[in-house]
Amino acid sequence: MSKSIVVGATLAVLGLGGLAFGAWQIQEQRGPTYAQITSVETLTRTVETPREVCEQVVVQLPPEAPTGQGSRDPHRVLGTAAGAIVGGLLGNQVGGGSGKKIATLAGAIGGGLAGREVQERVEARQHAQAAQSQPRTTTRQECRTVVDTRQQTEGYEVTWRHGETVKTSRLEHPPQGDRVRLEEGQPQWHEAASQEG
Repeated sequence: MSKSIVVGATLAVLGLGGLAFGAWQIQEQRGPTYAQITSVETLTRTVETPREVCEQVVVQLPPEAPTGQGSRDPHRVLGTAAGAIVGGLLGNQVGGGSGKKIATLAGAIGGGLAGREVQERVEARQHAQAAQSQPRTTTRQECRTVVDTRQQTEGYEVTWRHGETVKTSRLEHPPQGDRVRLEEGQPQWHEAASQEG
């Protein structure tokens, strides 16, 4: 074999090897490109939900006004009769003859009215004392509207950097890592990963 063929073949082999190595290096440089995730901010909004709250409340009632109800003698017959007897006896002590009869009759009528009034006042005082010693209460339901507030997540604002370029993306879910693979300059958020090494 001639020396020039051997040298030519050797150079050809080395040239092909160099081309192959160069292609491998270019392919290595064209491997996946990643952007660094620099911040993740949760975006929220306040949601207000009204609801009704009811509870049983004990309420004290005002004392009852004294009335004839509940009396054992609602027509005040006993007071009227006692007053008429006393008034008639006093009227009988006045005057003489037919004037005595008129005075007795007037005393009985006046005494009856006075006896009725006295009985009414005594019973009213007794009712008032009974009402003070036993306050009346009742239970009633009171309702009011309260508003529950809560924060609802609307999404995530993610800031990422690739070289000198800083951009922000809005996502429904937070990224799962601290970097994201770029494909033609666009982040592939479903492939976000933690940085290794």
